[in-house]
Parts: sequence; structure tokens; C-alpha cells
Amino acid sequence: MNVDLTELGNEVMEILTTYGLEVLGAVAILIVGWIVSGWAKAGTRRALGRVQWMDDTVRPIFASVVGYLVLVITLIAVLNQFGVQTASIIAVLGAAGLAVGLALQGTLSNVAAGVMLLFLRPFKVGDFVEAGGASGTVKEVGLFNTELATGDNVYIVVPNSAIFSGDISNYSRHATRRLDIAVGVAYDADLTKAMDVFMATLKADGRALGDPAPEVMVMELGDSAITINLRFWVNAGDYWPCKWAMNKAIKEALDAAGIEIPFPQRVVHMKTGAPAA
Repeated sequence: MNVDLTELGNEVMEILTTYGLEVLGAVAILIVGWIVSGWAKAGTRRALGRVQWMDDTVRPIFASVVGYLVLVITLIAVLNQFGVQTASIIAVLGAAGLAVGLALQGTLSNVAAGVMLLFLRPFKVGDFVEAGGASGTVKEVGLFNTELATGDNVYIVVPNSAIFSGDISNYSRHATRRLDIAVGVAYDADLTKAMDVFMATLKADGRALGDPAPEVMVMELGDSAITINLRFWVNAGDYWPCKWAMNKAIKEALDAAGIEIPFPQRVVHMKTGAPAA
């Protein structure tokens, strides 16, 4: 029994002596590679931040690619630590890549979608978009997902594949936007006077663009009111402030002019009298 324990102890010591340094070296390489990967990613982002012509949308993706490349080199160095030849490493990585690709088809589709978003550029950092079932200001476009911030500063992460496979509405792409304000007036109101009030209120605000020229039109003869629509163009940044201000100003101007904004009404005719025998 003592002989068996002695032989086992000798074998364990031989294994530790033979492979201990390799294992410690591999662990050290992994730790150093992980740290260097983080430094490389952060350094790449800082360096690209000083490049004036490069868009903010591209920088995070390039930084992520550099970080992953360092990790791949680290993995190759670890395998080489155990005496694995380069050809064998390439074969193993190819087989592993195929297996991982089959297992992570959804993740790889996000990467492919991220690359397409990078090249097609339907939006950039700072644009307000509606895509992938969410809406918000684009904060970062990564390899796997896109980060948005809603109007009340809620953090949203949307997979790139969900964005690329659906409709994308970019509200910041163009410098100007059209604004429509529709208000119903009573049927007995003076339509010409009401339309003049709309146009005068718009000119007093001063944010409407002259080209295309503002328009006022009778949009609809509704059940309870005649709908007058004020249509004009503003700079994209003035869209919501102008809309809110004009809603208030038009209501006050119509009140001052004595023009009624009616509530929904329904005329009911009551049939009286006894039914015929």
C-alpha cells in the first residue's frame, strides 16, 4: 500500500514538474491578454476620438474589433504554450468557429447587421430614431446591439438584427420637417376670418420657414366642426417647441377673435304623438 502511495506521489510530482510551469504561464498569458485587450479597446477609442473626420458611430465598432483581435492572439499564445503547432491552432479555430457559428446564429446575425448598419449608415450617433420596436436618441452602435436613450433618459438596448430587418424612421436625418396643426371651428364661424387668424398667429411666432410657403386649408367638413389645417415647415430642432407653442397661441387667438372651437355634437330628433291604431 505504501509502495502504491509513493508511486502515485511521484507521478503527481512529475506531472506538476512537467506541466506546472506551462499551466502557470498559460494563466498568466490569459490574465495579461485580457488586461491588454481592455487597454487596446479603450486606447483605440481615445485615438479615434482625435480623428476629426471619423464619425462617432464608427469608433465603438473599430474599438471592439481591436479588443477581440487581442483576445484571439492571446488564445493562440496560450495554445502555443502547450506546444500546439500553428497549423493545428488554425484547424482547431476553424472547427471551433464552425461550431460556434452554428450554435450562435442569432448572435452572428447581429454582427452582420451591425456591419451593414455601419456601411449603409441609416443613422448616426445623436439621431433620434424609431427602429426595432423602440425609439430614442442613438448613443452607440456596437457589433451586437445599438444603445438608445428615450426622451426621459431610459436606457434601451436593441439587437442590430431587429433594427436592420425592420423599418427605420430617422427624425433627425433631414434639416427641416413639416408641421401640421388641425383645429375644428364651428359651422357658423367666418372661415376666411379664422384662416386669417391662423396665418397671423403663425407669422407672429416667427419660426416658420418661407420656403415652402405656409398654407392654410379647409381640411374636412366633420360631424361637429369644420377642420382647418395649418401646414408649414420648420427646422428639425424647432418641431416640438413650435408645435406646443402654436397649439396654445391658436387657441388664444381664436378665443380673442370670438371664433368657437365646438365640442362634438349630435342632433337627436324626438318623435312625439301617440302611435296610430
